[in-house]
Amino acid sequence: MEPEVFVASRLTSGNRLFPTRLIIDERTVMRRKRSWLSINEESVSLRNVATVNITTGILWSDIRIESSGGSDPLESHGHTKSDARRIKELIEMHQARLGTASDGQGETKVCPHCAETIKLAAKVCRYCGHAVS
Repeated sequence: MEPEVFVASRLTSGNRLFPTRLIIDERTVMRRKRSWLSINEESVSLRNVATVNITTGILWSDIRIESSGGSDPLESHGHTKSDARRIKELIEMHQARLGTASDGQGETKVCPHCAETIKLAAKVCRYCGHAVS
């Protein structure tokens, strides 16, 4: 499956010469920002994406992708509303596919308290400490 690339509008602040690009594939979300002499690439594994926040204005949307790994969130400004919705939809779709794929850890379930993936046989969530049935 080819990665999808979303380019911020050149009409928005910070994107006039070198617009920010969000690249989403089956395993990662990457934010690529060019400048005159360098390229800044940040990526987050889809397994570590905790939330996708979309702030929609009159014309443009801002996207903030927070990770559960403690790193700084990926932020991108100046996307269309439809692109912002598609980005969120892609991330959720790929996360669901990763959650159902067998990765050698055995069968898993989602903790109802913190939404982290834990083993099916677990009686206590290793992330939040709550008892699970």
